[in-house]
Amino acid sequence: MSKLAFISADEAVRSVRSGDHIHLSSIASVPHILIEALCRRAGELRDVHFHHFHTEGLAPYGSAEFREAFFDQGFFVGPNLRPSVNEGVADYIPTNLFETQLMYRTGALPCDVALVQVSEPVDGMVSLGTSVDCSVAALEVAWERIAVVNPNVPFSYGNLISLDRFTALVADDRPLITSTYASPSATDMEIGRRCAELIPDGACLQMGIGAMPNAICAGLGAHKHLGLHTEMFSDGALALIRSGVIDGSAKAIDRGQIVASFLLGSDAVYRFIDRNPAVQMRDIAYTNDPRIIARNPGMVSVNSAIEIDLTGQVCADSIGPRIYSGAGGQLDFVRGAKLSKGGKAIIAMASRTAKGQPKIVPVLRPGAGVVTPRADVQWVVTEFGAVNLYGKSLQERARLLISIAHPEDREALERAALERFGR
Repeated sequence: MSKLAFISADEAVRSVRSGDHIHLSSIASVPHILIEALCRRAGELRDVHFHHFHTEGLAPYGSAEFREAFFDQGFFVGPNLRPSVNEGVADYIPTNLFETQLMYRTGALPCDVALVQVSEPVDGMVSLGTSVDCSVAALEVAWERIAVVNPNVPFSYGNLISLDRFTALVADDRPLITSTYASPSATDMEIGRRCAELIPDGACLQMGIGAMPNAICAGLGAHKHLGLHTEMFSDGALALIRSGVIDGSAKAIDRGQIVASFLLGSDAVYRFIDRNPAVQMRDIAYTNDPRIIARNPGMVSVNSAIEIDLTGQVCADSIGPRIYSGAGGQLDFVRGAKLSKGGKAIIAMASRTAKGQPKIVPVLRPGAGVVTPRADVQWVVTEFGAVNLYGKSLQERARLLISIAHPEDREALERAALERFGR
């Protein structure tokens, strides 16, 4: 057990200095009690930088109110910071999630203070619970390491840290943030069915969260011996685990285990990982390394897109120049899946937006970010079909993508392809 005594959040953050770079544990496990304490010190701080994956809950460190004291520079942008980033009050660091830990470990990005939330200790060790991400790297390099010990943080394996590693301990018992997702639409379900047809028994999966991944999971109910090696999972995957569809028996590494780095879902997901040795919550350096991903045969990555142009360029982080989310781990898993024996990298999306705008377009909008380059894209799936762009020329790609575009968009796309490619 650590010799440190618990102190108040206000006392713990007194060591933070102007100009410091702070890492936050993220997603569902943001240490809000420490953020609130820092906001109470805002009048005496200047130019404190925050870095993190996307965060749930209030994000005052990215608001105009605290602009002089704090400047947020996240690795991924969630709804709570999207307006601030696009107004210039906060900022975004474009990066693949695998590289976030490298930025800390190599010193490319300073990390002076690590603020994390952890489980209650077991034999002097605590767990990072639902948010391992790049917090392990932050704790290695930061000179100030403050842990919020919370009984609601599950004790998950794969990331145990000695309490002695921390320089200050704070107690909090607020529940972790949960998230529920809208039921998949008919379009989502059709895309999920088409994706499921591409996934063989024994495959190892990576997918995200939301209505679309849940639809894909719903389409996998009759599959057998699937594995899970992913940066995150949620309730859709949990249903497959409990039904025995995901058992990890065909994995080449971490056989029989579920490997992830962070979670967002219901309380049921958080309870499932608590003291469950079948779940390994690992450093993003492990989960998102394409070389490690590729070691599991039949690796299938499923990611989405905001839009795709006729050459196969995938925009997934912005709407034109307006940042919407981030590169995330999409390219990490696209490349890892393609290197896997029998692997497949799938981009799955509806043919149109909720407002009826085409998502397969002649060219990306000005300012749009390319997350998966056309040289990396493989399978693309919409509700109208699935096409494999791997090994295809520009003209062949255009014809294939037009074939799975919304029927009412195909004529305009054909004209654009003719103008661009001459045939």
